[in-house]
Amino acid sequence: MRAGTGLPHPPPAHETRDRDADFFANFFALRTPQWGRSRDGAPRLNLRLFSVVSDGSLAMARAHPRPMNSRCLLPFILGWVIPPLFAAAQAEAPPPGLSSARWELVFQSGFEGDSRVVQSDQGSSDQLVGRDPSLPSRSDWVADLAPFARTPLSINYTGGTVEQRFARVIAEPGRPENHVLQFWANDAWAADESSTKSRVQVDLYKIQGGLKEFYQSVSVFLHPDLAALKSYPRRISWLTIAEFWNNEWWVKTEPHGFRITLGIGKPGTNPQDLVFTLNAEDAGFKEVWRGHNSTTKVPIGRWFTLECYFKEGNADHGRFLVALTPEGEPRQVVFDVTHFTHHTRDPHPDGMTGYNPMKLYTSREVVRFLRDQNKALQIYWDDFRLWKAVTP
Repeated sequence: MRAGTGLPHPPPAHETRDRDADFFANFFALRTPQWGRSRDGAPRLNLRLFSVVSDGSLAMARAHPRPMNSRCLLPFILGWVIPPLFAAAQAEAPPPGLSSARWELVFQSGFEGDSRVVQSDQGSSDQLVGRDPSLPSRSDWVADLAPFARTPLSINYTGGTVEQRFARVIAEPGRPENHVLQFWANDAWAADESSTKSRVQVDLYKIQGGLKEFYQSVSVFLHPDLAALKSYPRRISWLTIAEFWNNEWWVKTEPHGFRITLGIGKPGTNPQDLVFTLNAEDAGFKEVWRGHNSTTKVPIGRWFTLECYFKEGNADHGRFLVALTPEGEPRQVVFDVTHFTHHTRDPHPDGMTGYNPMKLYTSREVVRFLRDQNKALQIYWDDFRLWKAVTP
């Protein structure tokens, strides 16, 4: 778990209210502390303020990183005593303005505790199991996702061997007290659709009831090896890092297949920075829309928080948003598309029932370009959180 990442900037200098007075002025409020570091590297305590609403859930009022001092001692103590009573308080709520619905935390994990990847006998997929005890609840990959999805979450490769690809929970390089999920691949293999490609992905399918509106955030670190792709001699249009299915178009009982693909691309043939890509397709690879952003460069070799927001709807009411927060920098909206988020001819959209929240998926040409330079496709993931909108 990477404490203190993805928070807004400190309040203006003129905001000098006494911290204890601020606490008591919000009698029905809860502060949850997390240690982080300021831009100059000095330790600081990040205090998140949550207001308790009438149904007992918690709504984040604001999140201001503030320096630790004696006047915030009481909120500091209460922040560690009270949070176990309020499970949802440990996960930062989705940004305001996304939805008028109430948000419900579905799952969260920083890959701590006994979180691990267990190899299965099948060979083409593994299981992500264990619980993150640094979070008070909803952090067990098996027990807490069982009511949410009818099939256990898995890591899918569609072939290959451990010498060609793997997913593992490891100590973060350079920061061994923190643990991350590592995706690694250095080759391609015969997979589905009679093609040779490279894939490591989290499968979260058969979601109960379907998701009409949801939000996820995850910390991402693209290994410095990926910088070599800036010199790839051709365009890169296929390097997927997340994929959203509404519905899965390989399932025979779901006739209206549709997907939204978030990836990394290289627009031209000359050496250049990598960019994010986003597009949506009806089944049969029929493109419905494409996001456009050629100015936001992909951070490589540094952590960033990646947010995705989905709202099911037609060309006027569907919405898909992607935001990026590089560590130590302000949040940037990369894409904000209002368009179809279900098949264009689906008469009765019933919510998204499957997606790949973390994914590494590309062609044999891309992965072997890196392998020929003694490099590999590598992504580290941390602090995964999933929320769903709940209508009254």
